[in-house]
Amino acid sequence: QVQMVESGGGSVQAGGSLRLSCGVSGYTANNNCMGWFRQAPGKEREGVATIYTVDGSTAYVPSVKGRFTISRDDAKNTVYLQMNSLKVEDTAMYYCAATTLGPYCYTMRVDFFSDWGQGTQVTVSS
Repeated sequence: QVQMVESGGGSVQAGGSLRLSCGVSGYTANNNCMGWFRQAPGKEREGVATIYTVDGSTAYVPSVKGRFTISRDDAKNTVYLQMNSLKVEDTAMYYCAATTLGPYCYTMRVDFFSDWGQGTQVTVSS
């Protein structure tokens, strides 16, 4: 059983920054893709960024490219999402997730991810 706990969310003004953290524990040996997803009220959950742990390759949804950076610290079993130049439209609940389907990591398909955290709220005001 994999446990994932997000932290670092909060309220910030447009143009500001936040860094989300996702602590991972439990049986993680087979998970080779980690991702951040978000869901705004009334909208479907969407992939934001993923990282393939085998080679470190990353993928981003176009709306956050150049502003968000996903990274991981294997020694701390933690995955991060650095979010800069935040926009009002980035407001959502952010979730971290993991999957064993590493080669499909870049697709950011929600249904490919089997382990999920509880989420952390990010609110960006104008």
